[in-house]
Amino acid sequence: MAKQRAHGRGLRLIAAFKLLKGLAHYVRLLLTKLSILDDRRLKELSVGTFFYSAVFLTEGTGLALGKRWAEYLTIISTASLLPLEIYELAKHASIGKILALVINLAVVVYLVFELRRFPKRP
Repeated sequence: MAKQRAHGRGLRLIAAFKLLKGLAHYVRLLLTKLSILDDRRLKELSVGTFFYSAVFLTEGTGLALGKRWAEYLTIISTASLLPLEIYELAKHASIGKILALVINLAVVVYLVFELRRFPKRP
């Protein structure tokens, strides 16, 4: 029972993180729209931000509901962006980029560990 509780707490923490990241992209979009950009660029940013946020919100909601598919989706989507994060970090290092990379690595490692620890759920 304690293992299941710990598993649930970790998933809820990652779910909250993903939901906040998804919502943060809407705030960033709003701030971007308030700046001076042409209409074409604003539309491109809007579409990209919408899909990016949709993935995070889907991951966060699925993890909060304890869905197994959400764990796989989160591993795949988070791991697929790691090379880009490493490239950006190598290009222009910053504390924020290092922190983002460490958090995303921790999320992937945690979820892979949990999937192996709990191969099937009742």
